[in-house]
Formats: sequence, C-alpha cells, structure tokens
Amino acid sequence: MGAGVQKSDGGGGGRRGRRRSRAQPMAEINITPFVDVMLVLLIIFMVAAPLMTVGVPVDLPETAANALPSDDEEPLTVTIDASGALSIQNTPVDQADLIARLQGIASERASDRIFLRADGANDWNRVAQIMGALNAAGFNNIGLVTDIGGPDLMGTDG
Repeated sequence: MGAGVQKSDGGGGGRRGRRRSRAQPMAEINITPFVDVMLVLLIIFMVAAPLMTVGVPVDLPETAANALPSDDEEPLTVTIDASGALSIQNTPVDQADLIARLQGIASERASDRIFLRADGANDWNRVAQIMGALNAAGFNNIGLVTDIGGPDLMGTDG
C-alpha cells in the first residue's frame, strides 16, 4: 500500500561495465488512502450523530434549569407522549409492562439513572403517577427532561 520499489543507478557507461540493478524499497509512506478513509468516516459520523437521539416526538416544557451531567452510557429514557402513551427509548410499552421491562434493561446497565420525558400537554397527575411507580420499583435516580430557555422565577425568559 505505502511502499514501492525504486531502481538504483547501476553506474558504469557501457554494456559490459553495467552492473545488474538491484531493487531497493522506497522509504516514503503514501498517506493519501488513510486521509481519504478518515474524511469518509468523519462525514459518516457528522451525518449519523443527529440521528442518535430519542425519536419519540414530544413537546417538552421549557424551564430555566441547567442540564444534568451526562454519563458515558446512552441514557435510559421513558417518554410520555401527548396522548399519555409510554415508550422506553423508541419502543412503545404498556403501562402494566413498564416496570418489568425497565428492571430487565437496568440489570444490564452500569448507570441507574432514568430520564423521564413528558409532553407538556400531559396532566401533571399522569407524570406524577409514572414517577411514583418508578420510585416504588426502586428507580430513585430519575431526571425530568425539559427544554432550556423557559422563564425563571423572576418572570423573565432565560
């Protein structure tokens, strides 16, 4: 790939005095294929990165809260959409199966954090019921996901 062969000058002028030429390895490295591969990988990751977010469409409420520190692992997300339907990551799940499925997933994960995304059209009672059920099942590290830029306590937009 990167090495080639370079012929050496045998010296001597005539037919009789000419030495047999000997092939020597080239000492240059061709990095063009390496750079091409890296550029292609960069483009692939730039296109794929925005697609790695949770894809259940919800209209999150806006608050002035700061973002939670992130883990190395993809966060486990429970979503309550506008109609009140539940999903884990992108997979819809019945309310009766929610806790059992979460316990199965959480047993294979290093982090115990669960992010709860709830559409702003939901009744607070529904969100509180889901949080209470998660807490009763032993999931105590629950983070509520909101959009930033909402009003703070002073009544101004952040």
